[in-house]
Amino acid sequence: MRVFVTGVAGQLGHDVVEELLSRGVETIGSDLLPECDSEASYVSLDITDEKAVQQTIAGCRPDAVIHCAAWTAVDAAEEEENKKKVHAINGEGTKNIAKAVAGIDAKMVYISTDYVFDGQGTKPWEADCEAYAPLNVYGQTKLEGEVAVSQLLEKYFIVRIAWVFGQNGKNFVRTMLNLAKNHESVRVVNDQIGTPTYTPDLARLLADMIETERYGYYHATNEGGYISWYDFTREIYRQAGLDTVVVPVSTKEYGLSKAARPFNSRLDKTKLVMNGFTPLPDWREALSRYLKQLQEET
Repeated sequence: MRVFVTGVAGQLGHDVVEELLSRGVETIGSDLLPECDSEASYVSLDITDEKAVQQTIAGCRPDAVIHCAAWTAVDAAEEEENKKKVHAINGEGTKNIAKAVAGIDAKMVYISTDYVFDGQGTKPWEADCEAYAPLNVYGQTKLEGEVAVSQLLEKYFIVRIAWVFGQNGKNFVRTMLNLAKNHESVRVVNDQIGTPTYTPDLARLLADMIETERYGYYHATNEGGYISWYDFTREIYRQAGLDTVVVPVSTKEYGLSKAARPFNSRLDKTKLVMNGFTPLPDWREALSRYLKQLQEET
């Protein structure tokens, strides 16, 4: 099998490449960078350039494309000067990839997000329920990507994830650890509820998926139940052996964010098990592995 991966300079794309290579899969990575430090073959690619996308994917002729590239800076996406670019990357860029995949009759995995929902209520979002009324530009453009993939392809996996953390880049865990260096206490929201997703665990699931034909919409976060960002922070500090005080506040009290955030990011993952896929490990155990790796790097 030959697999083409976009966004390999990011957290998830990097780990997807590592997972595929560990399985002996022929892997071609891509990103905007002129070159990338990886054992996989690499091509520089701007996914907003439709002609370049068509030529590159047609030339590589992969059996599957795992599309991890995206604009993920949620607050920056709200700035007027960025909105057109966010749409071009998350919406049109994904459409360009899907068109190219359709042209070679390959499989496609599209990484989506809990932000495609309106974030209200307390009931977990089911994988096959219709996404509607995203709260912000990021969510709106990721939903555009979902629509493009589902309309242009039959052999697709749309995998919605949430609260991502991994080795290759910025994330909530790193931010909280950095804050603890200079603050005796931190304020963290306790009314946004979801579950973290550790990228190496997700990468294993995606690699498993493309070996099947069990297409459709899926939700994938780590197991361990639904928590708040406040709960997550407390566990980060507990495992890291830090005594930084975590103060729970409401989203309204916290303020600051330019983009509206979903209160309900609960993703129902039962479809994974129903279709024979192995759930991701408990998020606490995943956090332990991540912190251990961070410690080994210092």
